[in-house]
Amino acid sequence: MDARLGFSIVDSVYDGDPHPEPVVRLRNFVRRFGPNIIIDGLDLDIAPGEFIALLGRSGSGKTTLLRTLAGLDDVRGQDIEVPGSRAVVFQDARLLPWKPVWKNVALGLKGDDIRQRSEIALNEVGLGHRIDAWPLTLSGGEAQRTALARALVREPQLLLLDEPFAALDALTRYRMHDLVLSLWRRHRPAVLLVTHDVDEAIALADRVLVLDSGRIVAEERITAPRGDRASFAARLREQLLSHLGGKQDDGVIPFAPIAQAAE
Repeated sequence: MDARLGFSIVDSVYDGDPHPEPVVRLRNFVRRFGPNIIIDGLDLDIAPGEFIALLGRSGSGKTTLLRTLAGLDDVRGQDIEVPGSRAVVFQDARLLPWKPVWKNVALGLKGDDIRQRSEIALNEVGLGHRIDAWPLTLSGGEAQRTALARALVREPQLLLLDEPFAALDALTRYRMHDLVLSLWRRHRPAVLLVTHDVDEAIALADRVLVLDSGRIVAEERITAPRGDRASFAARLREQLLSHLGGKQDDGVIPFAPIAQAAE
């Protein structure tokens, strides 16, 4: 138990067990700010290597949940387990302008090989040629790729993505989608992507969760191949908007089955 943050650190990794222990486990999690309940009795399991997208309106509790899993909030007294190795990519790259790209990737790392490790991570995101560049010379997409390299160099069991593509133009965003999927397939961390974009959630995730008023009110497991999901987006978007615009129920409401084919 981390006495400062108040949750247990899980050190085990997925070893091929068809029913592995979750890398993230929350039970009846509540988060308040003053009199306001932001997260209301939430239960959540995330399996090793699972890719989850979290949808919801602004103020629904998405970022609060992500901050909790990242260890950025004090949640002592709550029943929470997270892996010891976690990394976060935010909407803005949060690079230090006075450090070259490779030193931004290596922030917090120790050892004589940190430049080599940074170079390997930068090569993975297609930025090996920018290793000594200054952050202010990077495009928006390059800055986000640097932030992604900074996360992956830590070899996290849990990768948390807080709307990391929202500020990018459409073409760069689609390229980042392909890059994230390629890196996820290679490294297989569990991923929680916070997004407002239904199409993005469908394109990337294995499971889509909808958070509203601090509760998971709907979920869908998507089993169609990622290259064959566009036809489902309109129906899911319609269901989502209909649900969030109507009366809230007490239970989790599954969407109508989206697909049957396994990837």
